[in-house]
Amino acid sequence: MTRRPTRAEPSAADSARLPAPLPAPELTEAECRRCGTYIAGLDGRYACGVCGWVNDHSEGHRRLPTADEDPDRPAARGRSHRPRPLPPGPAGPSPTAG
Repeated sequence: MTRRPTRAEPSAADSARLPAPLPAPELTEAECRRCGTYIAGLDGRYACGVCGWVNDHSEGHRRLPTADEDPDRPAARGRSHRPRPLPPGPAGPSPTAG
């Protein structure tokens, strides 16, 4: 069995251009403002699974990270990236049930 190649540690130049790691979110709990169900959320942002109530994002305890700070953001491929066109459909009229 061959070993998987391991990724090299980031160099000082890489770590200088990478954003600082985000702090771990805090698990918070509250009552739903619409139906009173006890709910949990992250950093004061809640969504009730019973009635569908959601509080505004601005009510959270911390600011939301920007897209550039998101460690799971896919690599940028340019703003003009468009999805590939769909392949052409079947040629000719489709058979009808009779």
